[in-house]
Amino acid sequence: MTYVFEIIDKSGRNIKLTLKSWKHIMKRHSYMEKYVEQIKETLKIPDKITDRGYSKQYYKGYKNLKSPNRFILVVVKYINDEGLVITAYQTDKIRWN
Repeated sequence: MTYVFEIIDKSGRNIKLTLKSWKHIMKRHSYMEKYVEQIKETLKIPDKITDRGYSKQYYKGYKNLKSPNRFILVVVKYINDEGLVITAYQTDKIRWN
């Protein structure tokens, strides 16, 4: 499997962004192409981690983009303590679940 990047998150777990997930992100949120470093930063040092809701397998990390009400949201699914980025996009507010 090919990876766009592999990184250690805030909790010390390994997270990978696969080429398949990156293509998904580019198809739906093409403006995110220039935000790869911010995606990494969101995983390393998130401003907020929200409730994982119905499943503790999912992590939602937010990073403020230094502009009013603009955040990067990165969703990660953990399987056996390894994470895979599911999606990443910009949002105007933090959602709690």
